[in-house]
Amino acid sequence: ERLRELLAHDLAGGIALAARQGAGAGVITAPANALYSIVFEATGIHDMGTQFANGSALSIPDTIMRRSYVSHREGIEAAMVSTQLLGVRAAILARFAPLLLLLYAVGAADGFTQRAIRRACGGRESASLYHRAKYLQVAVLGLGGVSLLIWPGPVQWDRCVALGALLAMCAVVCWTWYP
Repeated sequence: ERLRELLAHDLAGGIALAARQGAGAGVITAPANALYSIVFEATGIHDMGTQFANGSALSIPDTIMRRSYVSHREGIEAAMVSTQLLGVRAAILARFAPLLLLLYAVGAADGFTQRAIRRACGGRESASLYHRAKYLQVAVLGLGGVSLLIWPGPVQWDRCVALGALLAMCAVVCWTWYP
């Protein structure tokens, strides 16, 4: 039930975000449905559950599979809802890509400007700071994105993505500031 509530919450938030950006609900639901289709419909697990739910007579191997499916039904349903939740969250995160790219470009422009000023004036350059900032931006974007996708509770997307974008922008400034 908790996963279904999270899915409903994130789906409503994603559809509202898409509506604010001038897109329909399909930009949020389509990736979730595609991911579900890849994981459960392509493997036959969805069809198996539909067939076993009918209660019709089955062959002996299918009866054995039904027992196994029924005994693991809660876990399978949790995996199905979790897969859809992951798809919805990935679609929401993709809707914030323009903001991330904009702040990344602003940070790069500022960093390259500061780099040119330092080179012209003969200022101090730090190679160790450059390398730390280069890896920091990968860590901020990579780990931040993954943690948003797998967070076990409701996500405040506006705050989290804005904070991650600002941290990435700061890392880009440091990365380009000290060559």
